[in-house]
Amino acid sequence: MQDLLQYWQTITGTVSGAVQHGTQSMDMPALLALAAALGWASGLRLYAVVFMTGLAGVMGWIPLPQGLHVLQHPAMLTASGFMLFIEFFADKIPGVDSLWDMVHSVIRIPAGAALAAGVFGADSATMGAAAALLGGSLAATSFATKATTRVAVNGSPEPFSNIAVSLAEDGLVVGALWLATNYPFAFGIALAIALVLMVILLITLFKFLKTVARRLGGWFSPAPAP
Repeated sequence: MQDLLQYWQTITGTVSGAVQHGTQSMDMPALLALAAALGWASGLRLYAVVFMTGLAGVMGWIPLPQGLHVLQHPAMLTASGFMLFIEFFADKIPGVDSLWDMVHSVIRIPAGAALAAGVFGADSATMGAAAALLGGSLAATSFATKATTRVAVNGSPEPFSNIAVSLAEDGLVVGALWLATNYPFAFGIALAIALVLMVILLITLFKFLKTVARRLGGWFSPAPAP
């Protein structure tokens, strides 16, 4: 029995040391890129971000910071995986996707801030707060662009455009997480370009939706009296 306990302590000590060494090996650009990617991607696919990040930590693909170790817990992986499964299909049904976005409007932004803060929160309260501000802002930007785009796309009578946009968002999330964890500087450049394009798209779609709303209002307004 004593030998078994010593063997278990040796294993857990080795794993713990490897995790700590891996976390310490992530320099500041890598940590900042991870925080930004988690925040930005959460605005598009929160459950995919939580599940993939936790799975990557469990499989040893990336060394998760201490503040994100909760994502590796089996209960968290099960819950996020289940919600990811539901979201994958709900996000591709016209009308349901916008309803899903509306319900999650109060979840994705604070969750993005919390995930970004988790990158630094266990080591520095100041950096954790700054990361939360960064992650929340990026999540709000990506979520606003996603929700506005879906409202515009839902105006089309066929479902294929919704599916295509949803699959593109899936690819963006996976690509952003991969790029951030492998090439932090390239991710920073890509994120800056994406933010500029999102702002332009938001302005364009907002003008388009205003025009549509004005025309609909004209159709349903009572005709002037003769």
